[in-house]
Amino acid sequence: MATTRRVSRVAELIKREVSQMLLSGIKDDRVGTGMVSVTDVDVSGDLQHAKIYVSIYGTDEAKAETMAGLKSATGYVRSELGARVRLRRTPEVVFVEDRSIERGNKVLSLLNQIQNNRPPENQASDDSTDEDDDFPD
Repeated sequence: MATTRRVSRVAELIKREVSQMLLSGIKDDRVGTGMVSVTDVDVSGDLQHAKIYVSIYGTDEAKAETMAGLKSATGYVRSELGARVRLRRTPEVVFVEDRSIERGNKVLSLLNQIQNNRPPENQASDDSTDEDDDFPD
């Protein structure tokens, strides 16, 4: 079992290498239909499995097409990781779509709607509170 420090270092290394592969290595046209970025990598404690979380910007069809392209490219990604990263055994790779950015944007838009629909607060006029009234002359 690897230490948590080693697991996090391997996860960061895999994240960097897969990001480079997405830019120039994967030749599948389906991967290029949506803008893809690696948001996180979760590596198991024994370094045998890696879940790669990707955020895809685009329409729902482009997202589905991109995920299909990524799933078909898992063999290539794993073999490239084996060549680029020095590990005893190359971890099994699984791509998972990360929708946290979309959920965050949705929450922010809902908060903005609430803020815009809120009635203005009732503020007391300055005439009713006079500082001189507190002290007798």
